[in-house]
Amino acid sequence: MTDPRIRVVMADDHAPMRARIRQALESGGCEVLGEAADAATAVRLTLEHRPDVALLDIHMPGSGIRAAHDIGRVVPDTAIVMLTQSSDDEDLFDSLRAGASGYLLKDTDPARLADALRGVLTGEAAMSPRLVGRIMDEFRAPAKRRFLRTSPATGRLSAREWEVMELLAEGLSTQQVAARLFLSPTTVRVHVSTVLKKLRVTDRQSALKILRGE
Repeated sequence: MTDPRIRVVMADDHAPMRARIRQALESGGCEVLGEAADAATAVRLTLEHRPDVALLDIHMPGSGIRAAHDIGRVVPDTAIVMLTQSSDDEDLFDSLRAGASGYLLKDTDPARLADALRGVLTGEAAMSPRLVGRIMDEFRAPAKRRFLRTSPATGRLSAREWEVMELLAEGLSTQQVAARLFLSPTTVRVHVSTVLKKLRVTDRQSALKILRGE
């Protein structure tokens, strides 16, 4: 019995690259339901076709990372995989935060592309091998990037509040945190205010000291 065809919407602003990706996907038994050259079209086609996988470039008009976030919100059953030339750490981690289940570089062997998407649909993470080490390094990051979460007070923080405070601890501004997490600056400030109340402090620096265990 042959595997069912994987239904894909793909997005890349470079037409020759789209043609090569389509050929690789169709040769591997996938069905390409639509092609997009920008983020807005990728979201629209995904909503229209509800494919198994949305395969997105990062640096296309409108941002592939923004498209990943929007697709995850409006079509949560569609798996998202980035296919990009960028091996930049920020692009990698921003993609994963936006909901991507895979991050493949465009120098990936075309014969492996369809199998990588099949893996995603069975619960595997599609990841270019040389990027796996970077993810491991992130989880082995120095203690300054990992707050202590052991006290009763810090145990009351929500997952989103932790994300906000960890990014602030890295030196990001309110505007930068908002952009990273796809929130409004006002929402970020509300999360910070809630954290201050939970920790019974009056300013961010005092809250960060508590979270660092200082």
